[in-house]
Amino acid sequence: MPATMTDHVARIIDVTKVYQKDKAAPPVHALRGVDLDVPRGQYLAIMGPSGSGKSTLMNIIGALDRPTEGQYLLDGDDVAKMEDEQLSKVRGKRLGFVFQAFNLIPQLTVLDNVVVPVFYQGIPASERRDRAEAVLKRVELGDRLSHRPSQLSGGQMQRVAIARALVNEPSLLLADEPTGNLDTKTGDAILALFDELHEQGLTIAMVTHDPAMEKRVQRIVRLLDGLISQDVAGGKTVLV
Repeated sequence: MPATMTDHVARIIDVTKVYQKDKAAPPVHALRGVDLDVPRGQYLAIMGPSGSGKSTLMNIIGALDRPTEGQYLLDGDDVAKMEDEQLSKVRGKRLGFVFQAFNLIPQLTVLDNVVVPVFYQGIPASERRDRAEAVLKRVELGDRLSHRPSQLSGGQMQRVAIARALVNEPSLLLADEPTGNLDTKTGDAILALFDELHEQGLTIAMVTHDPAMEKRVQRIVRLLDGLISQDVAGGKTVLV
């Protein structure tokens, strides 16, 4: 069976993550043996207090960090064992990222910001532009292609960031507090866009503090002290 046909986009298996700045400092156990399966097409919220391990877990799922021990399977492939170059390619093709701070390049136009993820993949320039235009229209920014980020509202900048995350048609969209820099009305509009993307079949994992997300997502995973303390899907609590 091809990796892209597995039932789970991501599988975290007994993952630990230990940080140690220097030999004199005590080790920090950010994750303490976490197991997490993310079925294809699921909309998942990762929640927990500061220091609970949720950002570390998101970084591992996003292949931005490696586990100290354990396995991470993405589309069936063991990401934890990949060399840096291979890992970078997998991250670019299979994962999309949306951050609280937008992380747009101010000198580039909206269109060029969205083109960036496909620039180094050997795709012809005309196809890169077509793909970028298509996702910008999908997020209702087809009339802002030549604008710079400074000419956009916060909500529009986040839509550009979402378009950039979608341009490679990722297996998994990761969002880290995507409404954290937005007012309530604008944040609700962005969350409605995430709802729409999920309804179209996209798998989404979001780190959030917003309790309102509990009514929007299919599953809530809560972390505490580096462990999953609660896993609720479809209103039913999974034993952890």
